[in-house]
Amino acid sequence: MNIRITPKKLHGSIAAITAKASAHRMIICAALSDAPFFAGVNLFSEDINATLECVKGLGCGVEKTNSGVLLTPRTVPAGREFPCSESGSTLRLMLPVAAALGGGSFSGHGRLPERPTGALMDCLAAHGACFSKERLPFEVSGKLTPGKFSLPGNISSQFVSGLLFALPLLEGDSEIVLTSPLVSKGYVDLTLDAIGRFGIRVTATEKGFFVPGNQRYVSPGRIDCEGDWSNAAFWLTAGFLGEEISMTGLDPDSAQKDKKVTEILEEMKHPGDITVSCSDIPDLVPVLSVAASGRIGKTVFTETARLRIKESDRAATVCAMLENLGGKAEMDDDSITVYGTGRLNGGTVDSFGDHRIAMSAAVAAVICSSPVIITGAQAANKSYPRFFEDYKMLGGECYEIGLW
Repeated sequence: MNIRITPKKLHGSIAAITAKASAHRMIICAALSDAPFFAGVNLFSEDINATLECVKGLGCGVEKTNSGVLLTPRTVPAGREFPCSESGSTLRLMLPVAAALGGGSFSGHGRLPERPTGALMDCLAAHGACFSKERLPFEVSGKLTPGKFSLPGNISSQFVSGLLFALPLLEGDSEIVLTSPLVSKGYVDLTLDAIGRFGIRVTATEKGFFVPGNQRYVSPGRIDCEGDWSNAAFWLTAGFLGEEISMTGLDPDSAQKDKKVTEILEEMKHPGDITVSCSDIPDLVPVLSVAASGRIGKTVFTETARLRIKESDRAATVCAMLENLGGKAEMDDDSITVYGTGRLNGGTVDSFGDHRIAMSAAVAAVICSSPVIITGAQAANKSYPRFFEDYKMLGGECYEIGLW
């Protein structure tokens, strides 16, 4: 799908969509619990649907409604099929769980087979899990045994979260030991909050976590998943670049580190050079790079190396997006520098199959002097299926086109 956007300021009020990070975690906890659980979800993205398909592989019942999803305990025969689609979160969170429960078949498509899971697989293999191949698709067999799980913390916080889901199920106590500093700690905090709501006890240690075994997930009945600060950042940035946009359904006390977007946008209101550390907020970089183009001054985004292992090489695709729209950006191994002039020209942007690039390019149209064309705009469905509908609801002018 290719979208043509006529530059126009956005304005109005909009409700935040369900945070997929929250939904993933509630769904997995529910699949492991002792009684039915209803997760309040106001929008099912492709990534959330991938996790729902995977918990079906555990034998969990799944019934969607207009307001969420009812999940029932593992009473149906387990298919042991785990189709992760393009969701890195689903793969990394479910892999330790499946290993703890006896394994199964994992599959995925798009860039997912290329995204790093080796450190997690090595860690699981050291405790009894066996993998038929090093990359998707593969079979997991064996059964996870408790003990000391050592793994790096600077590749993906999802490695740690996956273990936090799985280790309470084992017959003995376990310890997670991080061999390097933990990145995106906020996502681990979300995991700890989720499992805590289901009665799971975990203790933080100097270098990781102590996880008692022989625990049971106890359903709290119903929880409404949090609003998503990460996707709210697109509308908050559009408001920063144009007219006021107010948002509902966001928790300012959330463990989501992407709530920092409000603080960063406030800092960006002032001309001059600024530096933004991205260690805990890598998903904000694409849209914040657009905000950086819309201000006067140089913005340096640091600790961006991990962007290379997202749905696209985001360090490269962020720079390509801005340059195709007439902006100026450059990158090195661990930073991206954007030279803001307050405006962009317009042009054609390839989404590179990356939802955050597609949506950021749409927001960039707010400060463009000529139309923006986004090729592969359907990538937005990965996290925000109705993004372009909401864009129009806020006064945007966009429509689907063909390219010759």
